[in-house]
Amino acid sequence: MKNLFLILLSILALNSGAQTISVNIIVDQFGYLPDAKKIAVIKNPQTGFDSNNKFTPGANYAVVNALTKETIFTNAPTPWKNGTTDASSGDKAWWFDFSSVNTIGKYYILDVEQNKRSYEFQISPAVYNEVLKQAVRTFFYQRSGFAKDEKYAGKEWVDGASHIEPLQDKNCRLFNKKNDATTERDVSGGWYDAGDYNKYTNWTAAYIIEMMYAYLENPTVWTDNYNIPESGNGIPDLIDEAKWGLDHLLRLQNVNGSVLSVVGVSHASPPSAAKGQSLYGPESTSATLNSAAAHAIASKVFALIGMNEYAEILKQSAIKAWNWATLNPNVKFNNNDPNFGSQGLAAGQQEVDDYGRFIAKLKAACFLYELTNDLVYKEFFENNYLNANLFQWNYAFPFQSDVQDVVLYYTTIAGASPWVVSNIKTVYKNAMNGNDNFGAFRNNNDPYRAHIKDYTWGSNAIKSRQGNMFYNMISYSVNPEIIDESRNAAMGYINYIHGVNPLNFVYLSNMYSFGAENGVNEFYHTWFTNGSEKWDRVGKSTYGPAPGFLTGGSNPSYNWDGCCPSGCWSAANNAMCVSESISPPKGQPNQKSYKDFNTSWPLNSWEVTENSCGYQISYIRLLSKFVNPEYDCHGVLNGSAFYDVCNVCSGGNTGIVPETDPDKCSTLNNVACNTELEHIQLFACNGTLEVIAEPYINYELKIVDLLGKIHFSTTAKGYYAFSLYRLKRGVYIVSVFNDEQKERLKIVNF
Repeated sequence: MKNLFLILLSILALNSGAQTISVNIIVDQFGYLPDAKKIAVIKNPQTGFDSNNKFTPGANYAVVNALTKETIFTNAPTPWKNGTTDASSGDKAWWFDFSSVNTIGKYYILDVEQNKRSYEFQISPAVYNEVLKQAVRTFFYQRSGFAKDEKYAGKEWVDGASHIEPLQDKNCRLFNKKNDATTERDVSGGWYDAGDYNKYTNWTAAYIIEMMYAYLENPTVWTDNYNIPESGNGIPDLIDEAKWGLDHLLRLQNVNGSVLSVVGVSHASPPSAAKGQSLYGPESTSATLNSAAAHAIASKVFALIGMNEYAEILKQSAIKAWNWATLNPNVKFNNNDPNFGSQGLAAGQQEVDDYGRFIAKLKAACFLYELTNDLVYKEFFENNYLNANLFQWNYAFPFQSDVQDVVLYYTTIAGASPWVVSNIKTVYKNAMNGNDNFGAFRNNNDPYRAHIKDYTWGSNAIKSRQGNMFYNMISYSVNPEIIDESRNAAMGYINYIHGVNPLNFVYLSNMYSFGAENGVNEFYHTWFTNGSEKWDRVGKSTYGPAPGFLTGGSNPSYNWDGCCPSGCWSAANNAMCVSESISPPKGQPNQKSYKDFNTSWPLNSWEVTENSCGYQISYIRLLSKFVNPEYDCHGVLNGSAFYDVCNVCSGGNTGIVPETDPDKCSTLNNVACNTELEHIQLFACNGTLEVIAEPYINYELKIVDLLGKIHFSTTAKGYYAFSLYRLKRGVYIVSVFNDEQKERLKIVNF
């Protein structure tokens, strides 16, 4: 492959007219809303793994229509901070502002003098609609105990219902009485929490609460067409998905109102292959209070959409949980902890400290007061909210975004005391004006326009939460004078996740069918495990992972296991320590501390690439602020274009006939070209590439892009082998090994 790439570069060098993609010219790979701030970042790496890839931009940059090749706009890039090197990324940077370009279409950014261009992107009011849909659909793939039928999962990610065998979730037993049938409980449902399949009550409740915020802050965004089993029932699919989690929490509640804390389950790929016993942990105060909060705010939402009977069930559950927790304020349970005899029960530690229990009670009081108008809840909230760190420190930061969210939500409740509402908004406004919030934004602290103070495990979630903090200024009318600035600040974090980062990398999995050109190919997940023939890596395994999962992100604290390099108990284990390079992510500037890998112990990829439902919902909530469902996928108001079974925007006024047969699809995208290659003919039109072999030959076909990435690889034998492939527009090398193993090359510019 290295030789192929060098040959390709040599041939391209002879053609000075060819525009080549540069990883140094960085855009949101999905695109931009017409009225959004649009800034391409040009980087010149100074430190980090890419520091040899030096790049100084030319004096003239252009926005080019990707279809017509027409130049739409030109200007000079401006140096970020007068040529300063940014410590968090290790890069010098330039900004190319093309915000004035607002015509719907597909474009790229061109360095005119050097003939280098960015990845393509769209400008459209619907640019994020399908991205949001795929991001929400990841919760469907995470459902425990629910079959992933082909109609909803596609043939790529079909699986049976998991954890429903005897002694699993429907007949789950107490962790320390695994042989005692009298402890059996139905704890089925819920979501796999992350790359593991365990279910943690505190965290499940938090995901539901944030789903409710997302719905209430912008209810018209949420449609009923996400292709999950409940689609078409007249209820927004986000709410249908939340109900799957709520039903699970209801099963965890005891008759006295307390709620079980955790469910530990077995793991395998695919999930339905997991056959080990499920075990649950006992009730705890924190699990009970967080469930009370989730049920209370969800009760309001379900009443709003007309599901009054279910809303009443949730309301009564929340009240019972509050009452039990008030009488039992310090019941604790640590899973996977020898002090509790719970070794091996789930992985993450779900128990919280005293402050965590206080915040859980503050949430429950807030939502229960709105739901019941009972002054008991109001008095608790108003007598105690000043003990939250936001008010103690006058400091807002994304690691406590849940606290800031609940006090802001309280300002929307009709019976809230006016002076409390005023104080909350004043303190939040002042805190957001601090150095790490609007101060950092106004000072352009981050060349990639998505500043966070600290990069840790799960930094992409912190990015999303920081973006939500800025958008809270709008959602809760904290400062109506800076709506545009708040929106612009929040948007930067979406752009970051969509590619405007030092890696020029979309942090969502397998989104090539939806506009990404360089993104997550693999991530740590038990289903999409390393070495899986079907689901390991895009372009390597048959399918790769399901689309739309947000990975953890850059983590400068990443390291291999402490036993490495030579103390892992066997020569074979020690060899695993050096089976691949871990720099990156290790030893890099903060924003480059990432690698696209899913290797398990002892290289512990989960520290950078594991997904989490918590990461996912924070991103979904932020992205939903920039979605316009009244536009079809072609950007037409009230249009009828839609994504067909091959994920191609078709119908309406696109001129593309929708495909209805999934067998004619592939996991790749678009092409247009006609050419010939020895022993092979390539015919391309209407977005498909037909490959026809000469009679009776055997061949191996590879399609590789400018960066050396394999987009398709297959072997075929026999009479007129025929296939269809989909690729994104760009320059590719097509290589063929015939039956004599003689390689033939062709440069194809689609």
